[in-house]
Amino acid sequence: MAKHRISLYLDDGTVKNLNLAANRRKGAKSALVEEALDQYLNPERRRMLDEATLRRMDRMSSSLSTVGRDVAIATETLSLFVRYFLTITPPLPQSEQDAARALGRQRFEVFVAQVGRRLASDHRLVSEVLESIAAHNPDLFATAADDEPGPVEPSSAEPQAPAPARPANGHNGAEPAEGEGGHG
Repeated sequence: MAKHRISLYLDDGTVKNLNLAANRRKGAKSALVEEALDQYLNPERRRMLDEATLRRMDRMSSSLSTVGRDVAIATETLSLFVRYFLTITPPLPQSEQDAARALGRQRFEVFVAQVGRRLASDHRLVSEVLESIAAHNPDLFATAADDEPGPVEPSSAEPQAPAPARPANGHNGAEPAEGEGGHG
């Protein structure tokens, strides 16, 4: 395509802005002016670009909503767990605190390793739990008590074993095997 030379008269402010824009893009001023005129004179191309941008922004907005929901679930879950844990955990006598700290460090290392594996595999426990609830007890969210756990009715399909005796610190003393327990 042949190029034609055209002389333009521009005010000082426009020339200054044109020079700045050309320097930022490390390109010729004529290419920049040609691109701007093309966008102005061919609004259909710009409309297609705007529609593509809007579609992309809609997808990003949807993703952001999902992230917001997941953060709200995680925050609420953590706060309810902390409140429950602090409510039921009795203080330990001074003589048992060193052993409890050692056990706590050991359990924390297992916990961190399990979190690391789950994050690396992109397999989330929250997803598993929500899918399980949706499949087996879909009305749980509509009927769940807000603050205090009520008496749990044993399911007729699951035989209930007697609960093992728990020590005063609220823990059963056994470490869950890798991948077991409610840690991950």
